[in-house]
Amino acid sequence: MRKFVLAAAVAGAALSLAACSEGTTDTAAEATDSAMADAETNMDAATDAAAEVATDAAATATDAAAAATDAVEAAS
Repeated sequence: MRKFVLAAAVAGAALSLAACSEGTTDTAAEATDSAMADAETNMDAATDAAAEVATDAAATATDAAAAATDAVEAAS
């Protein structure tokens, strides 16, 4: 009788650990998916910001080139 009770207790403990492990795996997978989605969102925002800065820099360079051309023509 003791061996049967001990075997039942061991089996119950093993099932409990297996269920806990599965829940942990599911939670880890959800956390990974969420982190990936956040990284993609942040990358999109960074790309948009970099494109805006590049556009502004190009406009500033164009304006400076026009001003330099005007200054050279005025000095001639």
